[in-house]
Amino acid sequence: MAHIRFDSITFRYGQHTVFEDFSLTVEESQIVGIVGPSGCGKTTLLRCLCGFIKPEKGDIFIGDACVFSAKKRVNVAPERRNIGVVFQDYAVWPHMTVWENVVYPLRKKKLAKDEIACKAEFALQQVRMENYKNHVPSQLSGGQQQRVALARALVSSDDVIVLDEPITNLDAKLREEMLVEIRQIQQNIGTTIIYITHDQQAALQLCDKIAVMNPSGALSQIGTDEDIILAPADKFVFTFIGVSNFIPVKKKTDGMYFQINGKDIRYADVHEDELPHNVANGEYDMGIRPSDIVFDDASPVRGTITSASFLGSESTYFVDFEGQEIRVEQSTLDMLKSREHVVGDSAGLLFVRPKYYAREKRV
Repeated sequence: MAHIRFDSITFRYGQHTVFEDFSLTVEESQIVGIVGPSGCGKTTLLRCLCGFIKPEKGDIFIGDACVFSAKKRVNVAPERRNIGVVFQDYAVWPHMTVWENVVYPLRKKKLAKDEIACKAEFALQQVRMENYKNHVPSQLSGGQQQRVALARALVSSDDVIVLDEPITNLDAKLREEMLVEIRQIQQNIGTTIIYITHDQQAALQLCDKIAVMNPSGALSQIGTDEDIILAPADKFVFTFIGVSNFIPVKKKTDGMYFQINGKDIRYADVHEDELPHNVANGEYDMGIRPSDIVFDDASPVRGTITSASFLGSESTYFVDFEGQEIRVEQSTLDMLKSREHVVGDSAGLLFVRPKYYAREKRV
């Protein structure tokens, strides 16, 4: 097990800066998910960690060992960084059996045959592939091939494993199974795992902490799933993680008002500590999760339901609120406790746990 530290690293492709003075610490024996929009630098960060590419400046540490330092001219070769990597496309060798794929990294290290056999057997047991040693990849399903790739990563390193979109190519059921297996393996071995993904739900389900990179390549926030969902650091995090609604509002002396469709509609009092500072004219965008909008017939704020979909554990509604479409999610349990809402209904709306951000200019 080893912690990982990126210390003020900068990487550029020509004139394009991917990230600049980027810093992040991953504690040992944790699974940390790195999420962000396409092009923000997630995979580039992985490649810097593994030694496949070299940053322009900064330092990278794995445990107490510095594996890269531009200032000190340190650049440890990829094969000596002791990192196991699992890619999206499995990258298992088609001409080798399962056993040969898994033992390959150990043979490259020139370990003793008994040690190779012991490590490979243990890794295959962890991914439930010990009965497929003599199969070649063409005889395996996609999920089985990904398990082979994971076993190979396990024998490559007890300290650090990097997973780069490892379950994207699997169907929904297999994705769920692989997430459970990755967590169980990590708990059994204690390996530090960095999980790079576009799948926010997978990251929330699997990871101890999530690091959110914004489009400029900067780190917007790192925290638990509760931190990210309930206390987003900025509007980008609020927008990027999960589904969100934004409604223009204005603070007046007697409370907060929706400013929509040419109308000012009062809906709540608000404390100053809930609002960002130095906002001109008291104008904000209110961010609200669909699950934080509640149907309440007593509310004077009303909208018309234009769409309703039952999804098993919850129902999703789209509501026309003074010409703006907002999304509402209601759990099945809450739905059973209240009256049925159907398309065309006028419904009262309550807004729980809103977040306020400086209003963006609308073109």
